[in-house]
Amino acid sequence: MRTRRGACYSPASCQDGRRKRRRIAGGGGEGSAAAAAAVAGGAEGPANDMFEELPDDLVVSILADVAASARSPGDLAGAMLTCKRFRELGQSKVVLARASPRCLAVRAKAWSDAAHRFLQRCADAGNLDACYLLGMIRFYCLGSRGSGAALMAAAAVSGHREALYSLAVIQFNGSGGSKDDRDLRAGAALCARAASLGHVDALRELGHCLQDGYGVRRSVLDGRRLLIQANARELAAAVAASASLLRAATGKPAAAASRRHSCLLSDFGCHAAAPKAGAEAHAANRFLVDWFASRPLAGSTAAAAPAPTPGSAAEDEAAGLRLCSHALCGRPETRRHEFRRCSVCGVVNYCSRACQALHWKTAHKAECTPMDRWLDNAAAGAANPNAAAGDAAMAAPAP
Repeated sequence: MRTRRGACYSPASCQDGRRKRRRIAGGGGEGSAAAAAAVAGGAEGPANDMFEELPDDLVVSILADVAASARSPGDLAGAMLTCKRFRELGQSKVVLARASPRCLAVRAKAWSDAAHRFLQRCADAGNLDACYLLGMIRFYCLGSRGSGAALMAAAAVSGHREALYSLAVIQFNGSGGSKDDRDLRAGAALCARAASLGHVDALRELGHCLQDGYGVRRSVLDGRRLLIQANARELAAAVAASASLLRAATGKPAAAASRRHSCLLSDFGCHAAAPKAGAEAHAANRFLVDWFASRPLAGSTAAAAPAPTPGSAAEDEAAGLRLCSHALCGRPETRRHEFRRCSVCGVVNYCSRACQALHWKTAHKAECTPMDRWLDNAAAGAANPNAAAGDAAMAAPAP
C-alpha cells in the first residue's frame, strides 16, 4: 500500500506494530511502565496529574465563574467536591463574593448549620445577596433582630435594592420593636432609594405614600404618576419574561407559553392570570414562605396554655402572630397587630401597601366581603335582640 507521501508499507508490518504497542500497554512490571512512558513522550516516570500543574489563580478564576453562573447551590458544591484542592480553593473570598443569587438560594427544608456557615462566609466575603438573604433569615426566622438588620443594612449601604425595600418595610411597621419605633420618614426615604434603583414594589409603595401623605408630604398627582411608572415597569418585565418563555418553549403552542407569565397592572384594572406561588418571588421570600409553612409562628399553638396577664408579652404570643396575606411575601408579624388589615373584611393583613395592591387584584378582590361580619352580627342579634336593635339604630344613616 502507498501513503500520501509515496512511501510503501505492507499491511502485515502495520499489524505487527499495533500488536507491539498493545503488548507494551497491557504488560506489567517496571519495564512495561518505562516503555509506555517512552512511547508517550520519552519522559521518565509516570505522567503527573494535570490538575496539580494548574496555578491557583487560574483555578480560583474558573471556580469564580462557576459560582457566578450557577443555577443552584449544587452547581458550586459539585465543582468543589471534585478534589481536595478544589474544595479548599472554592472557599476563597474571590469565589464566594461572586456567587450568584441562585447559588445562594438555600431552601428552608435543607437549612442546617453548614448552610448557615456557607451564607456567613459569603457575607463576610462581601456578597450583597448573601448579606440580604442571611439578614432576612436571622431577622424573621431565627429571631436575631440586631444581626439580621445589620446584615441588611450592610447590603443596603452598597445599593442592594431588595435590602433597601425590606428595611423600608421594617421602618414603616416598627418590626422588632414597639409601635412607637416606627419611622415613616425613614421608610419613605428608603423606598425612594430602592425605587431609584428599579425596585417596582418600592416604587408602588412610594406612590401610595404620596397619595396618602404617609411619611411624606401629600401629593396625589405625584403619587399617581409613580403608580403609573410602577405599572409600566411591571408590564415591561412581564413582556420580557413572556418573550424568553416563548423562545424557550420550542415546539409548543404560543398560547401555552403565554399562560405561564402574569401581567399585574394592579392599580388600574389591567389584570391577567396570577403566577404560581413561589414562581417569581425572591429567594429570601421563598425561604420565609417555606419556613413558616412547616414551623408555625410563635403563639399560634398557645390556645391551650393558661390565660396570660393582660398587657404582657405572653398575651401577644397567645393572641397569635400572622403572616402577610400576599402569597409571595412570607413576612411575619413581630408583635401583635403589626400589619394593616383589610378595612372591609378584616380577615387578611399586609406588611405593606405594595403587597395589598398585588394581592387585591390577584385574589382578594373576589374574596373580600363583609358577609362573615354580617352573619356574626345576625347571630349575636338573635341571642340578644335588645343589643341588636341598638346596633341597628347606630348603623342607620342620618336623614
